[in-house]
Amino acid sequence: MSRSSTALATPQLADVTLTRDDMGFIAKLVYEQAGIVIREHKEAMTRGRLARRVKALGLNSVAEYCAFLKTPQAADEIPELINAVTTNHTSFFRERHHFDHLRKEVLPRLLQERSGRRGRVRIWCSAASSGEEPYSIAAVSRDVLGSRSDVDFKILATDIDTDILMKAEAAVYPSDQFDRLPADVKPLLKLEPHSGRSDARISEDLRRMIAFKRLNLIEKWPISGPFDVIFCRNVFIYFDTQTKASILDRFVTLLAPGGFLYLGHSESLPQPHPQLRLIGRTIYERLP
Repeated sequence: MSRSSTALATPQLADVTLTRDDMGFIAKLVYEQAGIVIREHKEAMTRGRLARRVKALGLNSVAEYCAFLKTPQAADEIPELINAVTTNHTSFFRERHHFDHLRKEVLPRLLQERSGRRGRVRIWCSAASSGEEPYSIAAVSRDVLGSRSDVDFKILATDIDTDILMKAEAAVYPSDQFDRLPADVKPLLKLEPHSGRSDARISEDLRRMIAFKRLNLIEKWPISGPFDVIFCRNVFIYFDTQTKASILDRFVTLLAPGGFLYLGHSESLPQPHPQLRLIGRTIYERLP
């Protein structure tokens, strides 16, 4: 069975029943591939998202989809499954205190330290989702940088979901997302007109500051750092303690001494880390 052949199947009403065995299989597969833990109370959400893949492939049931995933021919479907079950909820300047800290405390210090011909600043947004977070980072960074050209400044934005990364790179959003922003931060995004009155696009100036790449946090990272700032917000909530501890150790290895790690508002370290100290609400600094 191939994706191309199933796509030609006659559309019909699919059976979206998700049995306990199939739920267990999906949960195990997603954990092995992405480290994401799907809890039992997420069964209804999982069933709905699998139903979309069943329809896309022209299959007859969730059970048939699970059977397909067990075949060698399903290798290309695994990323689509991960895309389907990944939750992407974000907004511009979400958890505002992190961006205020970055803008007022971190960036001025970094720019003062790194000014000159060899000045280099690197920020990693490790769960970029649909782009609101990295563009918020770029907006406050550009505000602090101004027209300076003596610092090599770049933002890496990664995510496991290939579909959502395409949306992030496009940088086009409904205008009402910007209408709800506080008046002091909305101008920082430097919006450009886009076709249709209901959409706006992030300016090219900010888009050029960011490189979007797919990255699975539980696989090998094709990056070497060091990073001055790492954002990993509202990601640890999907991992178990062992996975969180492993990822945290790798973050610290890539974080420059004196660098900063931002976690989500409901997250904490899986255990105290000897090289990190808490300096604010879910803001950690790597010890020199």
